Amino acid sequence: MASTDTQAPVLERVGYRLSRVVERWMPSPFLFAILLTYGVFVAGVGLGQLGMIGGADPDGPVEMVELWYGGFWDFLGFSMQMALILMTGFALAYHPRANDLLVWLAERARSARQAVALVAAFSMAVAWIHWGFSLILGAIFAREMGKVAHQRDIDVHYPLLCVAGYMGLGLTWHWGLSGSAPLLLTDASAVGEGTAFDMLSGTIPASETILHPYGIALTALSVGFAALVLVLITPSGERARGITEYIPEEELFGTETDGGSVTRQTAAVVPAELVVDVRDRPVVPDPGTLGLARALLGRVQHCPGPVAAGGVGYIAWLFVTEGRSALALNVVNFGFLMAGLLLWTNPAAYREKFGEAATAAAGIVLLFPFFAGLQGMMAGSGLAGAVADGLIDLSTEGTFPVFAWLTAAVVNLFVPSGGGEWIVLGPSVLEAAQNVGVEPAHATMAYAVGDAHTNLLNPFWAIPLLAITRIKAREMFGYAVVMLLALIPFLAAVLFLLPYGFA
Repeated sequence: MASTDTQAPVLERVGYRLSRVVERWMPSPFLFAILLTYGVFVAGVGLGQLGMIGGADPDGPVEMVELWYGGFWDFLGFSMQMALILMTGFALAYHPRANDLLVWLAERARSARQAVALVAAFSMAVAWIHWGFSLILGAIFAREMGKVAHQRDIDVHYPLLCVAGYMGLGLTWHWGLSGSAPLLLTDASAVGEGTAFDMLSGTIPASETILHPYGIALTALSVGFAALVLVLITPSGERARGITEYIPEEELFGTETDGGSVTRQTAAVVPAELVVDVRDRPVVPDPGTLGLARALLGRVQHCPGPVAAGGVGYIAWLFVTEGRSALALNVVNFGFLMAGLLLWTNPAAYREKFGEAATAAAGIVLLFPFFAGLQGMMAGSGLAGAVADGLIDLSTEGTFPVFAWLTAAVVNLFVPSGGGEWIVLGPSVLEAAQNVGVEPAHATMAYAVGDAHTNLLNPFWAIPLLAITRIKAREMFGYAVVMLLALIPFLAAVLFLLPYGFA
C-alpha cells in the first residue's frame, strides 16, 4: 500500500485521504438531521434573546419548538412526490428494455476515469433538464456503471461513481430548466404587488436567467471543471473498491423479471389471477371452467395499455401546448408512472417492481419531516434572513455574485428546499442586488448555484441515491466533500470574473 500511495498522483492521494477522514467521522443522514435541529434551535433561541434576530418579542424555547412543529409537516406533499419519483423512476429504468439503454451507455467507458467522467456528465446534463430526472437516473446509472465495470474487470471506485451520479444535484440543477429561483421570477403571481418580490418592476423571463449566455456559460464551465476534478481524484490500484464490496454479487446479477413476466410457484389458479398475471405462468389450468376463463381473459393482462398510452399522450400534448413551462415535478411523476406501465404491460410485474423500490423510499418518509422542521425554525425565527443580510452587507457590486452564492450555500445546509429557501432569502438578495447595482437576473443565477453547491455536504437530497446504490452516506460523502472544496475557488473565480453582459 505504501508504494502505491507514493506512486499515485497528488490529487488522487489528497482526495483519498480526505475521503477516509469523512468516512470515519460523518454521521448518518438521520443523525445529521437531528444534530442540525439542535444547532438551529440553540442558535435561534440564543440570537433571539440577544436581539440579533426576530422582532421586539424574540423567540424563546417554547416559540422555537412551535416553529419546529409548525414546519414539521410542510414537506408532506413534497415527500410523496419524492417517493413517487424514486419508485416510478426505479421501475421504469429497471425494465429490461430501458435498462439495456443504460447498460449500452455504460459500456462506452473503457477505463475507470472514463466511467467516472461519463456518469458525472450524464448526471449534470440530465439535472439541467430536470432535477428529478437526475435524482433517480444519475443514481441508477452509477449503479449500472459499477456493474459493467465489475463484469469488464475495470477497477473503478464505486463510492466515487455514486458521487458522480449525484453531481447534478450538487452543481447544475438550479441553473437548469427546473431551477426554483429563476422559474419563480417568471411567475406574475409570485412577483406581483403584495408579494415578497414586489420590489421588482415585473417578471424576469428565463431568457435572462437559465437560457441567457451567462447561465449557459456557467453551466458548461462547471460541468467541464467538475468532470476534470473527478477524473484527477479517481482512485487507482488497491484504493479502488468495486461495487461488489457494497452490494452482494448474487443480488447484482441474480435473475430478473423479463419484460414484465412474473416468476411464481406452480400452483392452482383461479380466474381472477388469470386477469393480472397469465403471461409466462408455468401452470396449465383445468380445461374446464378455468380453460374457458383463460380463453376469455387471456388478453386482459394488457388492459393497462390504453390507459398508459393515453397518459403518455397527454404528457406529450402538455409539452406541445405549453412548452417548457409544462415541466413540473407532478408532470415528471405522471410521465414516469405511465411510461413504466406502458413498458411493463403486466400489472402484477409492475406492482412487484414497485415493491422492490418501496423500501428505498423509507429514508424519505423518515427524514423529510425533520428537515421541514429545520426550515420552519430557520424561516420563522428570522435566522435565515439574518444570515443572508449579514453576508450580503459585506458585498460590493463586483463581489455581490460571490456573496450571493455563499449566502445560499450556508442557508442550504439548514433549508434544503430550493423553492422554500428562495422564498425566504430571495427578497433580501434581490433588494441588496438593486442597492449595489447588480441585475436581478444576474443575482438570481449567482445565488442559484449556492443552493446546489452544499448539497455535496448535506445528505438530504442524496437519500434516494443512497437507497438505490446501496451505499452509506459516510462511504460516498468523503469524495462529495472533496468536490465541494474543489469547487469553492473555481466558483468564486467564475462568479467574480464572468460578466453578466459578456454576450
